[in-house]
Amino acid sequence: MKLKRILSAVLSVSMLSAVALTGCGSSDSSASGSRSAEAKTADGSTAEGESKTDAPAPSGDAKPITVWAPEEISALTQEKIDAWLPTSDWAGQYTVTVSAMGEGDAATQMLTDVEAGADIFGFAQDQLARLVAAGALSAPGGIFLDDVNNNNDTGSIGAATLDGKVYAYPETSDNGFFLFYDKSVVSDPSTLDGILEQCDAAGKKFYMDLQSGWYNVAFFFATGAQCYYNYDTEGNVTDAVCDYNSDAGLAALKAQVALASNKAFSQSTGADAALFDPNGGTAGAIVSGTWDSAKVKEYLGDNYGASKLPTFNVDGKDYQMSGFGGFKLVGVKPQTDSDKLTFCHALADFITSEEMQMARFEANGWGPSNLNAQKSDAVQADPALAALAAQLAFCPAQGQYPNAYWTVTEAFGTDINSGKYAKSSDDDLKAALADLEKEIKDAK
Repeated sequence: MKLKRILSAVLSVSMLSAVALTGCGSSDSSASGSRSAEAKTADGSTAEGESKTDAPAPSGDAKPITVWAPEEISALTQEKIDAWLPTSDWAGQYTVTVSAMGEGDAATQMLTDVEAGADIFGFAQDQLARLVAAGALSAPGGIFLDDVNNNNDTGSIGAATLDGKVYAYPETSDNGFFLFYDKSVVSDPSTLDGILEQCDAAGKKFYMDLQSGWYNVAFFFATGAQCYYNYDTEGNVTDAVCDYNSDAGLAALKAQVALASNKAFSQSTGADAALFDPNGGTAGAIVSGTWDSAKVKEYLGDNYGASKLPTFNVDGKDYQMSGFGGFKLVGVKPQTDSDKLTFCHALADFITSEEMQMARFEANGWGPSNLNAQKSDAVQADPALAALAAQLAFCPAQGQYPNAYWTVTEAFGTDINSGKYAKSSDDDLKAALADLEKEIKDAK
């Protein structure tokens, strides 16, 4: 039986719902050689698998495939795909174009119009439930699902899973934030007060994005406050849990108010590596993530420092700053052409392979989810990834949050940063937290 006939028998596609779709014909992570596998039908039965070399010969014009990748890795992704495709069993059948599109924008575009979206796209794991509900994801199955489950760490697999089913391919285990610092300015990054004092003494600034519900949980979660949502597979919020109107929430808010009032603090976007530029840079320390690591290292050279986030003190009690533990994923859009769908899964499998994860690490400092890549000497010796690993010990995994949550928390963070609460009493702060908690719970 030829591969094409097998695929026709075992693959079904819907543009309206995310369905597990698979077939024979995956590529090895090394993009060479053959591989046999079993293709599973939707009811779990098994169809006989064949070697990749049984792939159908090219016929007619090559079909176009679009991949969305963040700008900083788009050229690398195109280069690697261009090298892989001619060696694969799909040579001549498809052309692949990589377009620059950040994970957040990609998810928004897919949710707006799935059919007009890219065939393959990167996204942050907090968008998984929405993308599943929108029918924007074709779930990996067969050998592709085996690659996900066998080659990646538990956290990233969990991030790609909703209601017990894997819907995407893990790409990184590094979508969290930690501290970058200039060693010539900050010699001891262990406490927030100490960092602020050292930055002030050097005429530098400590940068953090207080106006974001992604970053300011570093304070709320540190004091023991909770905020999360539960979803069903239809993308509906079934429950909202938030206890910011509490002693824990009050301690977190007081810490943020104090930080916003400190003369050594400055608001950032969370992606400000250029602030370390020796030609006019004003940063002594920045809260950011691995997306900034390559540039920060370039700017600081021997003064490049990275560590977990510091502790902060409120009313005589120390708290370890927390945050979200996050992951980046790669999704495949459902297709009406079963052969094209299988190619898209094979391409997504390659894009998230050990080879590609190591290439992104070497070029941009992205932290691998691939187990073999994580064991490499270079990854284990990387200061940014070591700092992130230390920080993640204090961070819960990021779940799904509705869009309204980000709007509500951004508005509240903007008020903090503007000085609105600088002279507020504890009672006034609790009243503000009560309003915030209600808005968060209503943000569905």
